[in-house]
Amino acid sequence: MNAPDHSITADEVAQSPDVTVIDEASVSRAVKATMLGNAMEWFDFGVYAYLATTIGEVFFPEASGTAQLLSTFAIFAAAFIVRPLGGFFFGPLGDRIGRKKVLATTIILMAGSTFAIGVIPSYESIGILAPILLVLFRLVQGFSTGGEYGGASTFVAEYAPDKRRGFFASFLEFGTLAGYVAAAGLVTVISSAVSADALVDWAWRIPFLLAGPLGLIGLYLRLRLEETPAFQQQQQAEEHSLAEESTGRKLRETLVDNWRPLVLCVILVAAYNIAHYGLLSYMPTYLSNTLGYDESHGLVLMIVVMLIMMVCISFVGKLSDRVGRKPLLLTGFVGFFALSLPAYLLIGVGHYVTVFVGLAMLGGLLLLFVGVFPSVLPALFPTGIRYGGLAIGYNLAVSIFGGTTPLVLTALQDATGSDLVAPMYMMVAAVIGAIAVLLISETARKPLDGSPPAVATEAEARRVLGRLRRTKAGESPRSEHEADAVDAG
Repeated sequence: MNAPDHSITADEVAQSPDVTVIDEASVSRAVKATMLGNAMEWFDFGVYAYLATTIGEVFFPEASGTAQLLSTFAIFAAAFIVRPLGGFFFGPLGDRIGRKKVLATTIILMAGSTFAIGVIPSYESIGILAPILLVLFRLVQGFSTGGEYGGASTFVAEYAPDKRRGFFASFLEFGTLAGYVAAAGLVTVISSAVSADALVDWAWRIPFLLAGPLGLIGLYLRLRLEETPAFQQQQQAEEHSLAEESTGRKLRETLVDNWRPLVLCVILVAAYNIAHYGLLSYMPTYLSNTLGYDESHGLVLMIVVMLIMMVCISFVGKLSDRVGRKPLLLTGFVGFFALSLPAYLLIGVGHYVTVFVGLAMLGGLLLLFVGVFPSVLPALFPTGIRYGGLAIGYNLAVSIFGGTTPLVLTALQDATGSDLVAPMYMMVAAVIGAIAVLLISETARKPLDGSPPAVATEAEARRVLGRLRRTKAGESPRSEHEADAVDAG
C-alpha cells in the first residue's frame, strides 16, 4: 500500500501549489450558503408556476382561461429569455473579480425583484401597468438568476475534495428541491386556508413577500464565505491580477477557445431541463387543467415525490463518486426514453395510486440528473473561465428549452388535443442528452481542469505530493487504487 510520505512537512503541504487541502468545515459553509440561494431561486420560480392560474386571474382578468394561462406562462418564459444576458454579464465577471462578490450581488437582485412582485397592484387597480410591472420584475429575476446557478455550482465544485465532489455538489440541487417543496407547500396551505376570492385578492402575495427576509439571510451567509481555493490559486498563477483583465477577454476565451465544452453543456442542460421543468413546473398545471385535479391534491402528490427525491439525492451524489457520473446520466436518459410514455399513461388513469406511481417513476429518473449534474457541469470547463462557461452554457439552454417548456407543452397540447405531448417531448430530449453524455469525459474522483488535486486530509496531500516526487524522480508512481485502500483504512 501507498502510505503517506512523512518526509513531507506540514508547511510543505500548506505552501505547495500542487495540492489543496480543504477542511470539511469550509466545504460545509460553502454548501449551506449556495444551497440557500439556490433554494430561494427555485422557491421564487416555483411559487410563480404553482400560482399560474391565480396570477392569470389577477393580471389578465379579461382573458379566457386558456389565454390567461398562456399569458402567465409567457411571462414565466420571459424571465428565462433574459437569463443568457445575465449569464454573459455575471459569468465572465465572476471569473474576473471572484465568485463570492458576484453571488452576493445576484441574491440581492433576485430577492428584491421577487419581493417587488408581491407588492404590484392588481390589474383592476392600475390597469395595463400591472402586467407591465410583472414583466419588468420577472426580467430582473431572470437576469440575476443568470449568474446564480453557474456561480453556485462553480463555488461548491471548487470547494469540494475531488473524491467527494459528487456528494457535496448534490446538495445544490437539494436546495432546488427544497425551494420547490417550500413553494408547493406554502401555496397548498394558503389555497386551503383561504377562499378562492381571497387567494386572488391578496393571499397570493404572501409567498413573494417572504423572499425579502430569505434574501437577507442568504446574503449574510454568502458574505461570510472566503473565495474558493481554485480561484485564489488561479489569481496567484496569473502574471497579473484577474481583476485587471477585461471581461471581454474572458468572454472571448470562453466562446472561442472553449466552444466544445460550451456546446456540450448547452445540449446536456437542454435535455435535463426539459425533463426538469416538464415534471416540476408543468406537471401541477397538467394535473389540474388537463386531468381535472384540484390544485391542492396535485401539489400534495408533487410534494411527496419531491420529498422522497430530497431524501435520496445525496446518496445519488455519493454513488456518482464511486461508479462515475456517466453511467448514472446514461441510465437516466435511457430511462426517460423508455418510461416517459408509460408514466404519463399511468398518470392519465386519474386514480391517486396510479398518478403517484407515474410521478414517482419520473421523479426517480430525474433524481439521477439532479444528483449528478452539479458535479458534471463545472468539470467541463477550466478554472479560468469556469463560472463564465457554465453560466453562459447553462442559461442559453435553460432559456431556449427550460423555461419555455410549460409554455410549449401547454400550446402544443391545446393545438393537438393530445395529452401525451409532454412524454414525446421528453423522449426526444432523452435521445439527444444520451448522445452528449457519450461525448464527455468521466470526471469522478479527478481534479478539476486547471486546478491541482483537492483533498480532504493532510495525509492524503502527502500521498499526492509523494507520488509527484516519485514521478519526477523517474520512479513508477503507485496506483490510485492503493491510495484509495489506505484512505479507506
